[in-house]
Amino acid sequence: MSKKPLPPLDPLIEGYLDYLADVGRKAPGTVVDVRCTLRRASTTLERLAPGVALWKLKLTDYLRWLEHERLQRRRPSGLQKQISHLRGFLDYAWRSGRSERNVLDGFRLQDAASHEEPESLSLEEAERLLRSCSVSNAQERQNRLVILLLYGCGLRTQELCALKVQDLDAERQELKVEAGKGDLQRIVPIPEGVQAPLWAYLHERGGRRGPLLRTHRHRRPLSSRAICRIVHEAAERAGIARTITPKALRHSYATHLMDSGVDLAVIARLMGHRSPRETGIYLHALKDRPRQAVDQLKSLRKKKHP
Repeated sequence: MSKKPLPPLDPLIEGYLDYLADVGRKAPGTVVDVRCTLRRASTTLERLAPGVALWKLKLTDYLRWLEHERLQRRRPSGLQKQISHLRGFLDYAWRSGRSERNVLDGFRLQDAASHEEPESLSLEEAERLLRSCSVSNAQERQNRLVILLLYGCGLRTQELCALKVQDLDAERQELKVEAGKGDLQRIVPIPEGVQAPLWAYLHERGGRRGPLLRTHRHRRPLSSRAICRIVHEAAERAGIARTITPKALRHSYATHLMDSGVDLAVIARLMGHRSPRETGIYLHALKDRPRQAVDQLKSLRKKKHP
């Protein structure tokens, strides 16, 4: 049974989201992300300051909202992104003449500048997640393939949604990401553990073109919301207590590659990163490797004297 679609937001907010897509040329995934932030903030702030529109709130109202989010154990980096989304909307409201000023203009979290380890799975958790995916029918086999492609190829949610059958190269065992972030295209090798389920799925699916992953009833491309639901339900079945998102599987891909000794530049290319700084957040996976590496300098080892 399909879930009932969420109601539209305030017309001014919907206008801003249209502006981001049409004028700002933001990626669909970015617009979805901003929509989620504004919906969540609207719901919480309606409880904290009933009857007051987002663009009419005071800085103290947003500080109360921020404290509420902290108590919900939101990560500083996530809070900083939400503040950025809200700041952009408030600037739009100010330029539209709906408010006298943007109360979040210049506001930053001091503790958000520190680099945090991205949310990722351990190898044991990744194995449990895959084991939790049944393959008794076509729907379950497609759901398992979603997990395999997110974790085995490090795809972003929107990249997976946009993946087409013709983007796969069975001979070279590669897939081409056309809808990468920042319009960057890349080629990703398909791991051995993903190949057999993928080709079996393609044989069962039939057809040489069109979206790789699609709804069974209407044959439409899977939405980012559907991808999130598949990952969330698999994590619940696997007994993973914390919230696991598709992004966590992408982070796990990079983290486990780095932990296996793969060069940072190679990981950056596989991930479709625009700068080494983006890939640098995975350096936590090196753990004690720098110490172990320098300890191998033979000329500095202490020699035993007779």
